[in-house]
Amino acid sequence: MSFEPLPHRPHPGQPPQQAGPACPGRPVPACADEPRFEAVPPDRAKWRYRPRRDFWRSKAVRAGALITLLALCGLVILALVRAQTGTEGFLVGLGLAVLPVPLLGAAFRWLDRVDPGPWRNLLFALAWGACAAALVAIIANSFATRWIATATADPSSADHLGAGVIAPVVEESAKAVAVLLLFLFRRRDFTGIVDGVVFAGFTATGFAFTENILYLGNAFGEDQASHSAGLASTTAATFFVRVVMSPFAHPLFTVLTGIGFGAAALSPPAKRLRRIAFPLFGLVLAMGMHALWNSSTLFGVYGFYIVYGAFMVPVFGLLTWLAIWSRQRELRTVAAELPAYAAAGWLGPVEPLALSSMRARATARDFAHHSFGGKPAARAVAEYEAFATSLAFLRHRAYRSAGATGPDPDFAAREQELLHHLWERKPVAAPALLYAAQATGRIWLPPQFAPPHPYTQHAQYAPYGQPGPLPGPAQYNPYLR
Repeated sequence: MSFEPLPHRPHPGQPPQQAGPACPGRPVPACADEPRFEAVPPDRAKWRYRPRRDFWRSKAVRAGALITLLALCGLVILALVRAQTGTEGFLVGLGLAVLPVPLLGAAFRWLDRVDPGPWRNLLFALAWGACAAALVAIIANSFATRWIATATADPSSADHLGAGVIAPVVEESAKAVAVLLLFLFRRRDFTGIVDGVVFAGFTATGFAFTENILYLGNAFGEDQASHSAGLASTTAATFFVRVVMSPFAHPLFTVLTGIGFGAAALSPPAKRLRRIAFPLFGLVLAMGMHALWNSSTLFGVYGFYIVYGAFMVPVFGLLTWLAIWSRQRELRTVAAELPAYAAAGWLGPVEPLALSSMRARATARDFAHHSFGGKPAARAVAEYEAFATSLAFLRHRAYRSAGATGPDPDFAAREQELLHHLWERKPVAAPALLYAAQATGRIWLPPQFAPPHPYTQHAQYAPYGQPGPLPGPAQYNPYLR
């Protein structure tokens, strides 16, 4: 990346800054009055890099083929489940099975709020689990169980072996394919453990949704045949066990696979053994936990409750703590990497402090919404936060994996692209983040009795309308002391 060596322009109300003293050995391009982004196309519609490819290698063709495959799997799985449960059973199972899906999806999306990825990745994971993985599981499990029953002439043992051994291997492998595809083809969006947990969680949520339709639909059919109803019915018992007590069971299993892929994403490219061993180890753990859960009924009358209380709940708590810790680690990465860009003039001096706090981010969006012109301003601030976070992760990965050799050749172009997006949104985001940093206690500035802040007077900082007076000028720069 090359920028013209123009004189550096400090932000309004800030003392002059020098580029790069905060992070020796990790250069940052200096900000100028009118920076020239040579790697960014002049056409606004092409600001995101879209390299030209052959027709059969284009993203549209790949996406169309993938959507068609998932749609066909969905139609087949719909027909199979309806054939087993009947129309009424299918509708009842569908209505009950959908209840935990929004709650689980919201929980996993909350984990991904620091650096939220595009929804298309999450929708792909959900659809893969509900359609492709469920179809593979139904066909493979049925075929394997029938083959074992025929070979051993013992249907009872075949059912136990199918549930305790075959099903965990088949189902976890089928769900892991979605995480693997995202790891291979959406590498830019797969940056660490949190992403692995989120992708695995959405995949398992989709799979559990389809499986619950089957179980609840069959239970409803049994109740219809036996004329059972109310809390004593099989449907109520199945709903309590699968939806109330253990909606997190399948996500819990597959999250172990996601953690393995997340650890592989954090490994340097040169450590190929780690990048292969971590996902395989996570998959084996997922299969083992799944097998233990399915075999709990073999441990006696109270086997289910023993496995649930002594194993599933503690592991669920441990993995929840790990996911939240990983999210906080992402915020610490933002706080550690962005000061270099603040010192170079690309960000305001307090912006890294605000961007490393989820509360401050939300406050900045609310402030922009109420003071700068509604949803467009809030969306601009949200995009600014997302691009700044991506910039921090890009710099962290580049220098962590490259060591003394420096970042990869494409690092400069990607850095310039992200800086360009920040520059376009800075007039709205800068005052909003400054306000948020003060409002949330990230910084403290003494009361100012000077004229209104320049942000409220300069037209480029209020494109959505004139906001009210902001606090006094930010003379405090924590990165240049």
